[in-house]
Parts: sequence; structure tokens; C-alpha cells
Amino acid sequence: MTTDDFVLDVSRIREEALQKMSRGPVTETYGLDTEKVIAVLNDVVATEVVCWLRYTRHAISATGIDRSQVAAEFTEHAAAEMQHALRAAERISQLGGQPDFDPATLARRSHTDYTTPDEKDLKAMLEHNLLAERIVISTYQEIARWIGDHDPTTRRLIESILEEEEEHADDLSDLLAA
Repeated sequence: MTTDDFVLDVSRIREEALQKMSRGPVTETYGLDTEKVIAVLNDVVATEVVCWLRYTRHAISATGIDRSQVAAEFTEHAAAEMQHALRAAERISQLGGQPDFDPATLARRSHTDYTTPDEKDLKAMLEHNLLAERIVISTYQEIARWIGDHDPTTRRLIESILEEEEEHADDLSDLLAA
């Protein structure tokens, strides 16, 4: 019977940690290019802000007999999207980067589009938001796979946001089926 012995070189780890204190939580064992991770996370920030803007616009402008139920769902999703953006921005800061909330580049960096269907077309609003959620789900799945085991903290962040995006897509699907 063989066993894998797990041995830590704590002396080496202590020395490396002491030498590079200015890098904050980014240690020698970090497995990715932090600048690339920060760039990807800034695209996540842009995506989430654009989703917040779209959901907020749709919640405010929606009219019609089902307006109250649909607008409430859009408002709830908008709040979640803003929290996603803030959580990604905080992780960027932890990695030593600067979150990019520049309005001039948000739409270009976003994975999704900002759309404004006719205020009377609740179905189109639901469809536009469901499409955006599906795009986000796919892109965040790819980001989580790319990160892999190299940065468990960022991967867990993306996975937790992904879980909420899947719930949003399910909510929108249910409203479209009603």
C-alpha cells in the first residue's frame, strides 16, 4: 500500500512570505498571471454593471398587465447584478489591481448587450435578459475552467456568481412560460 506523503517546507514559505509582503494576498504559490486575472475580472465587472443597467431600465420602463411581477423580478436581479460587480471589484483590489468602472468602456468590455425593447413588450424584455443570462453562464463557466485550481478564491467567486446567474435564468424561463 502506497501513500502520498504531504510535506510542507514551512521555512521556505515563511521566507518567501516575508520577502514579498507588499504583494498582499498574492503569494509565490499563486498559479496565474495576476494581470490577466484582473483583466478578466474587470470584464466581469463591466458585464455585471451592464446587466444591472439593463435590468434597472427594464424594471422602470415595463408596462402592461404583468408589469408588477416582471418589474419586481427585474429589480431583484438588478440588485444581485450590482452585488456581483462589487464582489468582482473587491477581488480585483485584493489581487493588487484597480477595478474599472469607466462608463466610456463598460459596454465594449461587457459580455452582454444593453438593450431597450419597447416598454409594452414584456416578453421581449424577458427574452433579452434570458439571453444575457445564458451568455453570462457560458462565459463564467469558461472563466471558472480556465482558473481551475490555480486561484481557488477567484474560482469560488465566479462559481458563486454563476450559481446566482443560473437562478436568474431559471426565474426568467418560468416567467416566459407563464
